[in-house]
Amino acid sequence: MGVEFFYILVGSVVVAAIARWRGWPAPLLVTVVALAASFLPFVPDLQTDGHLLLNLVLPPLLYSAALDVSFVGFKRSLPQIQRLGIWLVLLTTLAVGVVAWLILPSLTLPGALLLGAIVAPPDAVSAAAIGRKLGLPRRIMNVLSGESLINDATSLTLYRVFASLLVSATVTITVWDGIWQFIVAVAVGVVIGLIFGIVLHQLRMRIDDAVVIGTFGLLAPFGAYAIAEHLGGSGVLAVVAMGIYVGFNAPRTDYTTRQQEKPLWLSADLLLESFVFAYIGLQFPRVLRDLSGESVGHILWLSAAVLVVVLLVRPLYVYPANAWANRLDRKRLERWDRGVESGEFEKRRGRSRRWRDQDPDELREQIVKERMAGLQLTWKDNAVISWAGMRGVVTLATALAAADLATLAPEASHAIVVVAFIVTVGTLLLQGLTLPVLIRRLGIGSDSEHEEDAQALAAVQAKTREAGKEFIAAKRVEWEAKHGSLDLSVFDAFAKRMTRVEKDADEAQQVEDAAARPSYEDLVSLFRGWLHVRREIVLAERDAGNLDEEVMRELLAAMDAEELALDTRGAMRQQER
Repeated sequence: MGVEFFYILVGSVVVAAIARWRGWPAPLLVTVVALAASFLPFVPDLQTDGHLLLNLVLPPLLYSAALDVSFVGFKRSLPQIQRLGIWLVLLTTLAVGVVAWLILPSLTLPGALLLGAIVAPPDAVSAAAIGRKLGLPRRIMNVLSGESLINDATSLTLYRVFASLLVSATVTITVWDGIWQFIVAVAVGVVIGLIFGIVLHQLRMRIDDAVVIGTFGLLAPFGAYAIAEHLGGSGVLAVVAMGIYVGFNAPRTDYTTRQQEKPLWLSADLLLESFVFAYIGLQFPRVLRDLSGESVGHILWLSAAVLVVVLLVRPLYVYPANAWANRLDRKRLERWDRGVESGEFEKRRGRSRRWRDQDPDELREQIVKERMAGLQLTWKDNAVISWAGMRGVVTLATALAAADLATLAPEASHAIVVVAFIVTVGTLLLQGLTLPVLIRRLGIGSDSEHEEDAQALAAVQAKTREAGKEFIAAKRVEWEAKHGSLDLSVFDAFAKRMTRVEKDADEAQQVEDAAARPSYEDLVSLFRGWLHVRREIVLAERDAGNLDEEVMRELLAAMDAEELALDTRGAMRQQER
């Protein structure tokens, strides 16, 4: 079976590479090709344990996604993310469970609710790929990516509760027991994730070997996931919490770590996502086997009904929930205008040094803007979010794991696998193929966002230039006392052009008095200090909420390239010696 897995892995990566080359959504093409390939006689029947698949694939995919999440954007979109990642999953579980129980009573109510928990969580990989290609605004991408990070935790916790009901038929589990399990899963998962995140961040800060740090980064998601699950927590939330913490603090680590980490995880994502969607398509032979029986009609009818419920529940929930949240936000703003919350201004000014010197009108406008965060999604945005509900590997893997439960009747286990497959493939093809058309028809783009980014970028670049000049001016006084006045042309050239340090070194080599000339190491130190103060300005603007993290990463990537050029020049000088 090892050789077959290798062939499937290589084939899926090749198909994904073609999709990327042609600009097509790779998950959809890989799934379609795998479906077609499953009819070929020489293609192996891929079988693996669902729990094993989840444990091997889910931690790295979640961690990689969490690393790229904008923590500021995640926090701002948290109300929408909670509504979709928790409450919509619960509603979908209940709706699917009731419908499945009515159509196929042999599932039993716990089994039907187990099926509902399996098909409830969407997978944002396909939606994110389409959204990035078509330039969806960050306000939508933040919601979709944030939802995908926590809905798996909700779904798997519900799966655990209903599986316990099926396995321990003689044990009574109340609603309060389920709520307690959910609370424990969240608390333990987040705590374990933060512990792993803090430890990994400290290692990244103290070890200057990017290869070793990259290896720790590959192992950490599996460790956090396994330990959290062993302690009764949510492995998903552990990995997500660790990824968000490490990703938020990544700009404070050495640039070599960031430069090696990015392509490493991009390659891992391509490999794992390609395999996952190929695996989904290649399950078709198993589905055909499970359909060979007297209950074919009932299972197909159940699959169609569940697919319709999954497609309808999302928009029927998104619009009313968003309208209700907007109504609450408006009431808060009305109370503000009536002066009910007038003490909030002085309270926030008192605890924030940055706010003490801010103009009251500007501060009030900022608070109102924060309050209006829930009003930023238009009906067009919600239309895209409502239709971006494609299912993925979590649905299929948990279905395969559920089929192995000893207390499930054969008909019930077959039904769960077939329904999960049809819902997964059906949403991938139906929603995945029509989502780009919907986005284009609605005319949703990020042009205004690009303008705002350009303005924020220009403002931050101006601040970094001023901070750099102040640093150079302070160092000029220090160097004049240390080296004399003969090498001040270095600072003149540095301040004028802000170019690479080797050009400044050439300026210094033209100074006639060799005894007074600073060393190359002094110039390198000067350049690194200049980069450091610029990075600190960028991070301060990010932390203050004035700069989006995507824009921040572009600025830091440019600074990292400057430092790489500096180190490359230093290595060449060492070889010349």
